[in-house]
Amino acid sequence: MAARSHVCTAQDLRWQLHARCRGMPTEIFFVADGERGKRKIAREEVAKRICRSCLVRQECLRYAVVAEEPHGVWGATTPPERDRLTRTAEARHPL
Repeated sequence: MAARSHVCTAQDLRWQLHARCRGMPTEIFFVADGERGKRKIAREEVAKRICRSCLVRQECLRYAVVAEEPHGVWGATTPPERDRLTRTAEARHPL
């Protein structure tokens, strides 16, 4: 994968002010130590449900992909799902 360089400015992150998750407990969106299996999947589904009804979901997903965010649910996707999206996009549009 090609290295990416992106510096976020306050302007770039203004979408976060409108995020549905704003003010919600971060535990909904990020894995707790030792969390696995059905419990992890259930928590991720709760987070994704919140994301799916968010007005800034696309901006959130774009941020997570560009920043190569390795943790948490962003834009209704988990890290492995974002990795697949990135690999698919790179395969379709090689540099």
